[in-house]
Amino acid sequence: MKQKNIVFRGLAGAIDCALDWPEDEPAGWALVLHPHPLHGGARDNKIVTTISRACTQRGLVAVRPNFRGVGASGGEFDHAVGETADMLELVAQFTQAWPAEAAGKWVLAGFSFGTSVAAQLYSELAAQQDAKVPDALMLLGSAVERFRFREVTVPDDTLLVHGEVDEVVPLSEAMDFARQRGLPVVVIPDATHFFHGRLVVLKQLLLRHLAAL
Repeated sequence: MKQKNIVFRGLAGAIDCALDWPEDEPAGWALVLHPHPLHGGARDNKIVTTISRACTQRGLVAVRPNFRGVGASGGEFDHAVGETADMLELVAQFTQAWPAEAAGKWVLAGFSFGTSVAAQLYSELAAQQDAKVPDALMLLGSAVERFRFREVTVPDDTLLVHGEVDEVVPLSEAMDFARQRGLPVVVIPDATHFFHGRLVVLKQLLLRHLAAL
């Protein structure tokens, strides 16, 4: 996996991103969104990098942005509203800069706070008549409802993964979100919010899901 840094432009200034490239010719791309910026969340979070490695292993370019106020990204935390708007800008700019990769498979993934931005980004794209929607949505440690500002529509094959003993977002909260939308939930026994000691299992789940695209 080769990494390079790039800056996209969001509505509040720079969006500081890492791009992780697969060893072979890319077959598409992935946008991977990090946890809560005010609680240490950043693009180098171990769950985010685990998702990225799974994506690059399946031939995707993985884009890991820092949200507003994190690293060299401009602006301040905006409770998922501004962050979602910024990601819409990023998608448009990535598509223009890398049309070949953007024409391939597209995976949208998020962890914790990042799941709320991911789900609402997907919903916004699905509501636009001519927008391309992601081919897969993966939500880990889902906290969609905590930062929801619009109606959320997610695909039937959304991958929801949650830790059995998540101390930040209780499993019951993820189950409520899934129940309302008729989605299955993959529960990793004894796993905490940050999946301590379960990253290998988590990566295997991601790889299996990505292999089906």
